[in-house]
Amino acid sequence: MPMKSIVYYDGKWTEGDPPLLSAMSHAVWLSSIVFDGARAFEGVMPDLDLHCARAIASCIAFAMKPTLTVQEMVELGKDGVEKFPNGAELYIRPMFWAQEGWISPDPESTQFAMLVYESPLPPASGFAACLSSRRRPAQDQATTDAKASCLYPNAARAMREAVERGFDNAVVLDPSGNVAEFATSNLFTVKDGMAHTPIPNGTFLNGITRQRVITLLREQEIEVIERSLTPADLNEADEIFSTGNHGKVIPIIRYEDRDLQPGPISALARELYWEFAHDNK
Repeated sequence: MPMKSIVYYDGKWTEGDPPLLSAMSHAVWLSSIVFDGARAFEGVMPDLDLHCARAIASCIAFAMKPTLTVQEMVELGKDGVEKFPNGAELYIRPMFWAQEGWISPDPESTQFAMLVYESPLPPASGFAACLSSRRRPAQDQATTDAKASCLYPNAARAMREAVERGFDNAVVLDPSGNVAEFATSNLFTVKDGMAHTPIPNGTFLNGITRQRVITLLREQEIEVIERSLTPADLNEADEIFSTGNHGKVIPIIRYEDRDLQPGPISALARELYWEFAHDNK
């Protein structure tokens, strides 16, 4: 059988799904665990270095102590990907967590693991989304400056709510009632040929794929405006699309009761991203 997953921990790779956290781990008890996610597909690993750097930044935001450098993490990720067939669609997940501590984690107890596993890219045909009743927390209410596991239960509740209503994903607002993001990715709208995306305000991560797409579109002289978006903007948009590591660039084909067609700007964003990924191996 082909290998499905490998895990680097304590100096070695292990195939399968080995246990990492103990019952007494601070991460199990008080959620001192952060991660990041990069992608390997079609022989490329776009922005792997930036994802590893963000994992380290998240670790520091939790008052933990990174145990590897960005370059060491990048080399580990590449080594793991090479153990799979060429072109395999993979998820690369570095993780830091604390083993010990009282309320605050003990930085000297920080642990690290790198996971590489099969994870097919979702279809580019698009998904349906609705407005969630859940909101992202403000930056003074939660660790929103980190890609932290403890933030995801709220996203999961938004997703469950959406699925129960017959949708695939959910648009989540910030504490002020403006659009923040999808439950699992960043959000763009298009109106009259111009792209709009919520300006980072500390309630959601300024995604690496998001930043890359903004740059690529602007290089093609497509105007991208970062501003506060309201739910009304979604109702009036010509296009809506998402950017994120899991699916990269995906159009929205239904928002609430509106059927939408994948539009030219979202198609261009996806095309440009694929070109960038293959030009920067």
